[in-house]
Order: sequence, then structure tokens, then C-alpha cells
Amino acid sequence: MTKEPRFHLFVQLILWCFAIPSYAQKESNILDWKTDVSLNTFLVQQMHLKYDARRVDLNKALTTKANTLAYIQSVKQKFKTVLGTLPQKADLAPQLTGTIQKSGYRIEKIVYQSFKNHHVTANLYVPDGKGKFPAVLLFCGHEDLAKATLSYQQTAILFAKNGFVVFVIDPISQSERVQLTDETGKSLTRGSTTEHTLLNLSSNLLGTSVAAYELFDNVRGLDYLLTRPEVDPTKIGCIGNSGGAMQAIYFAAFDERVKIIAPCSYLASREKTLATTGAADGCAQIPNEGAAQLEMSDYLIAAAPKPMLVLAGRYDFIDYNGTLESFEDLKKVYQRLATPEKLSMFTYDDGHGISKPKREVAVQWFRKWFYQDNRSIKEEELSTLSDKDLFASTKQKVSLSYADEINIAERNLQLFNEKAGSRQAFAQSTAAQRKQKITNLLGIVPNPDPLEVEKSGKLKYGHADVIFNQLILRRKNEVPLPVQISYPRNNPQKIVVWLGDDVKKMDSLKAAYRSKASEEVIIFVDLRGTGETTDKAELNDPKYFSKDYRNAMLALHIGKPLLGQRTTDVLNVMDMISMDEKLKNLPIEINSIGLVGLSVLHAGFLNPHIHQINLYQCISTYQEVLNQPLVKDRYSAVINNVLSNYDIPDLVNWIGIGKVQFMQ
Repeated sequence: MTKEPRFHLFVQLILWCFAIPSYAQKESNILDWKTDVSLNTFLVQQMHLKYDARRVDLNKALTTKANTLAYIQSVKQKFKTVLGTLPQKADLAPQLTGTIQKSGYRIEKIVYQSFKNHHVTANLYVPDGKGKFPAVLLFCGHEDLAKATLSYQQTAILFAKNGFVVFVIDPISQSERVQLTDETGKSLTRGSTTEHTLLNLSSNLLGTSVAAYELFDNVRGLDYLLTRPEVDPTKIGCIGNSGGAMQAIYFAAFDERVKIIAPCSYLASREKTLATTGAADGCAQIPNEGAAQLEMSDYLIAAAPKPMLVLAGRYDFIDYNGTLESFEDLKKVYQRLATPEKLSMFTYDDGHGISKPKREVAVQWFRKWFYQDNRSIKEEELSTLSDKDLFASTKQKVSLSYADEINIAERNLQLFNEKAGSRQAFAQSTAAQRKQKITNLLGIVPNPDPLEVEKSGKLKYGHADVIFNQLILRRKNEVPLPVQISYPRNNPQKIVVWLGDDVKKMDSLKAAYRSKASEEVIIFVDLRGTGETTDKAELNDPKYFSKDYRNAMLALHIGKPLLGQRTTDVLNVMDMISMDEKLKNLPIEINSIGLVGLSVLHAGFLNPHIHQINLYQCISTYQEVLNQPLVKDRYSAVINNVLSNYDIPDLVNWIGIGKVQFMQ
């Protein structure tokens, strides 16, 4: 069918939904269990398998010191692999934009470049007296004030008053570094966690992440710190709170120059967190960590046996039992390396944050190892400043202060263009090579188990005397799929499949379609995470701008992106058709509504027996995502690093341009 008639029919069907009774809606569910947890349950089970294997490997590593050291090296290598390629370093071009003299120390307002035309704002606390001093990188959590947050100022001041240079760095999306703004510098999102998540989505398409960008900014911060004559380059530590602690955890595994690490209010069990509360915002995890069997504690294990202090609140919303589990991993490693004295944990009976008791213990720990002084530290009343006092950029926002500023969204567009050559090279590889690479990117593993088609019943729709057979497609280690299929009165000449977020429940559409298509077999399918198996809305925080965020992030974590899993579902529908003698030789047309169309495209590439693909309301290039970072509900479209290999138009070319139609 040509584009125009099919499009008009689609519009007619939607309109007819209001004209035909919908009493069958409540009866249209096929699966007879609490289906809204099915996909998440499946993903959690798959994740547990990864971490079960990781526990076996760690226990084996702990049998000897040599094995433990080998495990540490393997973690470092795995991290570099999942991290991807970092930007090219630019000239730091540091600027000192102001100095505030305080009692016993001064605060310098610093701006530096990490990559070209991307500016980082920070405050440098320098003790009075002659150096060289030990230095501490202080990584901020998600407070909008970032470096000006009261507890971070207090932490920096306490360190400075006890003989440390302290560099407090504003993270991406916070304070002066909001990335998505209007022309006045006002944020276009609801806060840093939202912006982190939206920027992370487009970054993942290019094989990077917000976590990687933050890590790079912090590495460049250390590069700057080592240019300062007041700093002893052999005595560098880092401390971070909340999201800043996750930055410190990643930093510990990456940068050998850091000698002491102290994460506060974040270390927990990645496995437990993802299985219960779900993924945090986009700066707190990197795709394929679970596939690489990397637990949160592994990043700190990678820094062993450097002195390490874990700070925790017993009543933190960060799972304290998970903190204890991770600390137990660390204890075993430090014991095997015969350095248990270099590991410590301080828990205070409070909640989230780097409170006064935690700050005092942290400074004491750093002085113990850098000054060989283990005396107790007592914090007196400290004089702090306003965020305006501490701003480092001239107009209080880097987006306004630098005419050539490149934000992360723009950087990702640059990367997209830079990777055009690699996509072209991939297009010139053999069909078999492309198929293997795309299968790997989708996380699809051949499943030798047979497909089972279970008959569940029949449903009659409206007054049109339309019968749909209800089926359940089952394959071991896959989420069961509910299917409805209607056969024509005459001999079938064609198979038409409909997919979307909830097409199976569009009962009136089915009745209308059946009356218009007398020679077509009509199939409606809920792919996993759609229709009957749609995740609960309340389990996906709206600040993440994605209705299937927790499942999409968990899927990326284990190396099985939702798009790839739904491609498997489409291929299973094709297998179902091929098993039916009456249907297996008929031409197949697949119609999709929304982003599930990307799964249809990938299935069309992997299975040439799909004759026609009609995509309604689907993006036609991933560049649309890069150009529109504020659009909601696109995490299910993410394939990590896809744009280093191909874009949607490439898939269309390989399938055959005449076989694919995009229709809005």
C-alpha cells in the first residue's frame, strides 16, 4: 500500500475509535498476572546473573595477593572500556577573576577550559603561609549552589585552616555551569538532575556520558591544581558528597595521581539500588557497567591500597546496608593486600550530607596520611559567603560570559559530525560484519530455545462481529508477549502487524480495521514495556523526562538496551508467523506508532522477510534527539555508541528505501 492511502486509513481508524463501542477494553488483557512489573522483574533477574558472576570472580581473586592485584588491573581496564573516549584536552587557559582574603586563608575565583571552549568554574582555597601544601579536590553534589553550598564551603574552609589547598569544582548543570539555557541564562529544565539526565541521553548515543564529561572536568581540574606553586604534587586527595561522591568514586579508579579518597553519602551496592529504588540521574551511572560486572565498590577497589575513608549517615536515603556490603568488599581487598590500616569507615547517626562530624573525621584522616598527624579535629564556627560572592565567571553563567562557549549539547552535535567518517566506514563493511556489530550493540544473543505459542482465548469487538484470537508468545529467558490476531473470512493475502505504546487496547481501531481489510491477517502486539507490560508511572520520577526511565537505564546497565530487547520481540513475532503454514509465505507489513518503530527498523534489517515498514510519529535520524535535548520519553531509543557506527538513514538504506515509509 502506498504512503497516502495507508496514512489516510490510519487517521480514519483513530477517528472511528469514537464511533464504535469500547466495552471490550477491560477484557482485552491477555496476560493473567500483575504485568506492570514483568519487564523490571526480567531486567533485575538478568542483572543478578551478572553480579553473581562478579561475586565468584572477586572471591577467586581474594585467594592470593597476586590474584587480587590482577583483579584490580582488570577493573581499571573494564572501566576504561565502558567509559569510552574522553575529549581532547585543550589549553587550560586559566583565569583568576577575583580573590577574597579571609582569616587564615584566601579564596581565588578560577575559570579554566577542560575541552576547547568549554569552561569550568571553581574556587581555590589557599592557606596562609608558605607551601608546598597537600591539596584536596572537593567534588560537589547536586545542590544548585554547587561550590557555594554551605556544607561544601565549611568543608573547604576546615581543610584550608588545617593546611590544605582545596579546589572546589562546579559540576556540569549547576551554579554557573547550566548547559541548557535561554538567551538570558535561565535554565530550561527543572534542575541539575533533569539536565544531567537529558544530556546523558544524547551523550550515550555517541558512546560517552555525563559521568565521563564530569570526570574529564575533574581530571582537568587536577591538571590545573598541579600548576600551582603552593601545591605538593605528591600529596593529592579527593573528597565528594552525594553526587560528588560518585564523581570521587569514578575519579579513584581513573586518575593515579590521587593518593587519598573519601566518598561521603553515596557508596552503596549498585545491584541493590537498581533492583529497588532504580537508577539515579544521568551523571551517576554509565552504560554497560553491569555487563562488565562492575559494582560501585570496584571503582574504589581499583584504587587500593591507597588510604580510603568511607563516610556514611545511618539514616541516609542511600541504602546503608548496601554501603556496608560495599565496605565489606573493600575490607577483604585491603586485608589481602596486608594494608587494613589504610581503610576506614565513619558512620554518624544522621542522614544525607557531609555534616560537621563527617567533615572533622575527613580532615583528621587526610592529616593522618599527609601530615602524619592523627589528632582530633574540632570545627569552630566558620564564616561563609553567598553564591554571588563566589561566582567566578564575569556574568555569573558561563553561557553568558563566553561568546564561544560550547555546552554539552553542542559538543555532542560536534561529535555527531566528527563521527560521520566512522559511520561511512561502517557502511562500507560487509553485510555480515554490519549484522554482527549491530546485533552486539543491541545486546541480542541467539536464543536456541523454541518459541511457544499459547492460545489464551478469543475476543469479539463491538457490533462488527470481529473476532481476535488471543495468544501468548513465550521463549525461555524472554518476557512473554501478548498478541491478538484476526483472520479474514476469505483466504489471506497479506499480514499486517500493528505495534505501539498501547495499540493492542485500541479495540475500536481493530474493529474498524477488520471491516476495511477483508483479505488481511491483522496482528496487534504489545512489545515488552508497552501496553499490558507498561511500567508504573509512579516508579519513574517525572524529573527524568522519561516514562520508562528505570527500565531503560537498567537495560543499558546490563548491556541489553530496550530497543534491542524490543527488536527481539519483533523477531519473535516473525518466528510465530513462520511457524504457521497458512501464513509463512505471505507478505508482511509492519506498522508502528512512536519510537517502537526503531525496533521494527532493526528487525527489518536483521530479517529481510518484512516486506513493508510504515513508521508513524517516529524519528528518522538520531540527529533529531541531539537537536532537541528537552524532548521527553526518548530513553527507550538509546543504543550506546550507535552513532559511532550508523544512523537511522543507514538502516533504511540497508533495508531498502522503498520498503520504509516515515509518516507523521
